[in-house]
Amino acid sequence: MRHAGVRGPRAREGLGTREHPHPLQQAFIAEQAAQCGYCINGMIMTAAALLKQNPRPSDSELRSALDGNLCRCGTHMRILRAIRRVARA
Repeated sequence: MRHAGVRGPRAREGLGTREHPHPLQQAFIAEQAAQCGYCINGMIMTAAALLKQNPRPSDSELRSALDGNLCRCGTHMRILRAIRRVARA
């Protein structure tokens, strides 16, 4: 049961739409950070939560926040560039 004023879990699809993607979704597309799709949901949601709490994270904070997400295709550097792009905006 949900309580008034309390938000439930949020999914990647809740960040933006095809017509109006969230800045993180736009950055992941621009940096071609989404390859196989294995980690994208976790990476985007983790980055969104981090940027909400800390809009200008250091590289150390960014890497620490993403540490629990496994990327199988090796686009780590592109993912980091995408998140930094949004943090700088």
